[in-house]
Amino acid sequence: MNTTEKVILEQFPFWEKALGSNGATERRDLLVYVGCGTSYYLALALAAYANRAGYKAIAVPGAEWLNGPAFYWPEWQKTHVVAISRSGETTETVAAAKASREAGAFVTGLTVEADSSLARNSDQVVASATHTDEGIVMTVSASLMLLLGLQMIGQTVSASVVASARQLALALDGALPNSVHQRSHVVFLGSGPLFGIASEGALKLMEMSQVMTQAFHPLEYRHGPISLVDEKTAAVMLYSPDQKVAEAKLVEELREKGAFVIGLGGPGDIELAVETGPRLEGLVMLPALQILGERAAQARGIDTISPRHLTKVVTLA
Repeated sequence: MNTTEKVILEQFPFWEKALGSNGATERRDLLVYVGCGTSYYLALALAAYANRAGYKAIAVPGAEWLNGPAFYWPEWQKTHVVAISRSGETTETVAAAKASREAGAFVTGLTVEADSSLARNSDQVVASATHTDEGIVMTVSASLMLLLGLQMIGQTVSASVVASARQLALALDGALPNSVHQRSHVVFLGSGPLFGIASEGALKLMEMSQVMTQAFHPLEYRHGPISLVDEKTAAVMLYSPDQKVAEAKLVEELREKGAFVIGLGGPGDIELAVETGPRLEGLVMLPALQILGERAAQARGIDTISPRHLTKVVTLA
């Protein structure tokens, strides 16, 4: 067992320590979640969950909010900016937090490093310590920041949710055939908040295994991208309970065209139940997607401790 695998499988006690550790978020006209890479995909998921919880929210990449906020929202001073960064040192995110605060926005730093540049440039900090062995690939820290972000908008994450996430990760790990790792084209599909989770799953597998991946909203996939599907394709469907019938029809089409489909919460060549409420399914699915990326990397003999071209913290001169 390498360190990445160890950290993925040992993340759940860190979740338990973070349960109930932060309260409801500051109310402004708009919640703006900003981040880069994995943190941006968490932002997409959190913005969708926040809208469903009665907030008004958007997600914007850190550099976009820093350099062109008027394209997204014209009045910074009426926003609550939630800046997401594992290290708290990501150049664009820290600069966006600082500029937002100077413009009158209320800024929350969402991180696993309470003593960081982001923390020092925020009005409040929401943080929880991550696994000390976590390396370049974001795994437990991503899960923790999603958990903390959900608690900020009033979602209750219970110990049973933690257990469900662990169970799903282990179930997928045990169900994966070696043949699925030979597929050279992997598609992740999810709607609403699960689009952000699907995007993070795609990023995780791509950076860990160097396989080309894509992420789409499920019913958009028929509009062009489905032309790429063949016997070299694997698809991961993150089922939304309210769209399950339509998504299952798409999965049937993909399988007919040669794709191997992993169904989280619905039908597929591998079908696994997701045991949680509809506002926490993304959190429960995330560790399973992390273990999928690690197993794909192992099948290709790739060491995820030092993934090619990547560093733990992205800083710009």
